[in-house]
Amino acid sequence: MNNPSNSNNPSNPSTPSTLGTSNQNRGGGRRPPARFSRREKPKMDDFKEKVLDLRRVTRVVAGGKRFRFRTTLIIGDEKGTVGVGLGKGVDVQASIEKAKIDARKHLIKIKLKGRTIIHEVQAKFSAAHVKIKPADEGHGLKAGGAVRVVLSLAGVKDATSKCLGRTPNKLTNAMATIEALKQLRG
Repeated sequence: MNNPSNSNNPSNPSTPSTLGTSNQNRGGGRRPPARFSRREKPKMDDFKEKVLDLRRVTRVVAGGKRFRFRTTLIIGDEKGTVGVGLGKGVDVQASIEKAKIDARKHLIKIKLKGRTIIHEVQAKFSAAHVKIKPADEGHGLKAGGAVRVVLSLAGVKDATSKCLGRTPNKLTNAMATIEALKQLRG
């Protein structure tokens, strides 16, 4: 019973003492000042929104089928900030509200060169593959479907794009466009 390696023995220097410990390894400490930890959020009044896709989805349960709505929503301020959100709800309005909240969480900021993007980009998301090229002023926005909505709400007025993937899914094409816009380096 008199084992010197007993952890309850206070004279054993190899065991850490619980008396008089500091907060070194506990993750404590003071929080940095608010001016460094918080960044300026854009006002939501300036944002325009567009419902890109609204689908009725079903789930099979013991009593039959449960219907819900899935909404894909794009928000943007037409000054370089854009976001895609996805929301599901029991009715259309609930799914749109959830999609708005999700889109606000996933906003990205891109740098524009006048009315177009800085350089050519292409990206892949799931089965969607999108290529976006800058264009001269006055050329217009030559893009189709989901890519056009994302680019116009981002503030791109002159660009050419092509969906190289074979998927007609608006959500994946919009997400591929967002991934392409993330590649823009300023």
